[in-house]
Amino acid sequence: MAISSVPTSAQGTGAGWTVEAVRALGMTTNVETAAAILGIGRTKAYQMARQGHFPVKMLRVGRRYLVSVPALLRLLDAD
Repeated sequence: MAISSVPTSAQGTGAGWTVEAVRALGMTTNVETAAAILGIGRTKAYQMARQGHFPVKMLRVGRRYLVSVPALLRLLDAD
């Protein structure tokens, strides 16, 4: 499982996420990165995750949430 945050090329540039950058994350990512890809704020993303309302499949491991990158790509119609 790969857990990654925002790639250096997308940090602070305002350029947003490309399909290639999302695919490069691997199979899973963290909530903060998934939220950034979807344009959701960090606080709202965690709130949605806790309530089971996050828009894509995720896995809870201890206190961590892992978000499925393939599910993100399907949601964005980029798979």
